[in-house]
Amino acid sequence: MKKIFYFLCASFIALGISSCSIEDFLTREPINEFSAETYFASEAELEMYANGMLNSYMPDYTETAGGDAYNDLIATKTSTDFFRSDVEWNSSRQGSWSWGFLRRTNYMLDNMSRAKEKVSEEIYNHYEGVARFWRAYNYMTRIKLFSDVPWVEHYVQPTDTAILYGPRDDREYVFHMMTEDLKFACANVMNGKFKTDERSVICKDIVEAFASRFFLYEASFRENVHVNPATNKPWTNQYETPQDLYRLAQTYAKDVIDNGGYSLVKDYPSLFISDKLIPQEVIWGKTFLTDVNGRHSYTRYFHSSTLGQQYSGTKDLVRMFLKVDGTPISDDEARQSINTEFNGRDSRLSATVLGPGRNILNESGQPAHETIDFSFCKTGYQIVKWCVPDATHFQNSIDETSIPIVRYPEVLLNYAEATEALGEMTVDIWNKTVGALRERAGVTNVYPTERDPWLYEYYTKDLVNPATNISPVMLEIRRERVTELTFESELRQNDIYRYGQADLVVRRYKGVGWAGIWVTEKEAADGLVFEGMTYTFEKASDGATNGTTCYPIKPESDAVNTDWFFSEGDHGYLVYKYGLKWEPRKYCRPIPLDAYTINPALGQNYDWK
Repeated sequence: MKKIFYFLCASFIALGISSCSIEDFLTREPINEFSAETYFASEAELEMYANGMLNSYMPDYTETAGGDAYNDLIATKTSTDFFRSDVEWNSSRQGSWSWGFLRRTNYMLDNMSRAKEKVSEEIYNHYEGVARFWRAYNYMTRIKLFSDVPWVEHYVQPTDTAILYGPRDDREYVFHMMTEDLKFACANVMNGKFKTDERSVICKDIVEAFASRFFLYEASFRENVHVNPATNKPWTNQYETPQDLYRLAQTYAKDVIDNGGYSLVKDYPSLFISDKLIPQEVIWGKTFLTDVNGRHSYTRYFHSSTLGQQYSGTKDLVRMFLKVDGTPISDDEARQSINTEFNGRDSRLSATVLGPGRNILNESGQPAHETIDFSFCKTGYQIVKWCVPDATHFQNSIDETSIPIVRYPEVLLNYAEATEALGEMTVDIWNKTVGALRERAGVTNVYPTERDPWLYEYYTKDLVNPATNISPVMLEIRRERVTELTFESELRQNDIYRYGQADLVVRRYKGVGWAGIWVTEKEAADGLVFEGMTYTFEKASDGATNGTTCYPIKPESDAVNTDWFFSEGDHGYLVYKYGLKWEPRKYCRPIPLDAYTINPALGQNYDWK
């Protein structure tokens, strides 16, 4: 296997180690509380080390929901600096060049042979597969950030200067090596005793679900982003072609479908607010126990003016949801009051953003309907997915609900998309994947033969890479990924990147802001009445300020960042103005300045400084 660079210096910053030398760092043992020379001598020790990686790498609640905040369908108070028009992103601002996971996984892979004669071949291969899964899992985050990165498959020693100070490897080679890891893991990681109702320990279903996600991402990324963003050179397809990767995505998704024993629960909202994970549909997740891992802040996250980014849904998000007869809403239907636009719609709409009739307990513990709070909701569309329907949670971090990380519907959609990309979609496959999800949501299942004009325009108008040749089926798969998977992990943000349409982030309403609820002329003049409360839209020039029930409105021509205006002047879409900037180079991040200053052989990604 060719020898390639492994660079650890930036890890010192990430780990808070600034005064030690590379040799000091490299000679530290990656594990404590046991003798490194004799460890991995039993199945129990393999399990303990694997569980340590699980504790370190399992996504927390901010990654699961908050990781999908900065996409085209969510409004935020400001934005990430990476997209802001008033911030110039460069290598001195870039972080995330941390490679501690390699040290940990490669240590296990290089030393676990001590257990080979003491455990069965099946158990040995299982734990090797778990380690190789984690290596691929963590590498995926790095190639999405930097594209070309080092590939290292052995535990690095202080004397390995050619590795420590070498150049990066090409993304296609790195992903090829990840493919080998994932294939091995999918073939050898077991379900059996590892597949528990708690859905936490790495098992075959988890590995194959992620394999389908990763292969689908890379296949569509290379198909739609026509050059390696690290070099601006066309893909060579030297190892795997996009078609090869689609086939792998299809294969592993189908394996979960055929052998995993999963099905769809009827109560979609319960998946996100249950104390225990629902194993019927959840493939991987985390259960919060007060006496073990405390509580979390999801409900507060979406109800706070100070915690998080005041995340709000947009009109584009709401418009993605079909009517119950399986047809999309019309332009006229999009221009109606929030009090009526939820009528006759996909049930997941009211499970995602706040509409009329959401039952909660108020702060006194009495039944009530939830109301909009303009102090943190930027568009009038308040996020309710993941939120406990209890007002005592709104400003307190007291959630004890479980957190699904990967659900069966994603696997169904991965399978559907890969199958359509391979030209093998059938009505039967549609019915068992997208159709089944729509029927669960109370939507009539209609196999698409024509494109929805609005949705087609959404993915073609004013974009650098318009999806002009997209099929009706693929267009509807994209819709379904939104309506089913909004605010789960980084799926939507990852989707628009792999579609080659990350500029959707900045296009929005006239390219200047996020459009929210439609406010009628009467509502604009007299106030919007929602669940018994009256919400006003005052002229900012008269001194109106943003509050629980008031938006200060400016003329569009006078609005600046963080102002609101109406699309039609005195009524219309409520638009929250915020300037964003997109450039093609942002399909990858710059190599951090600290990293390539110490090791110039790293070079810099195309068009970055």
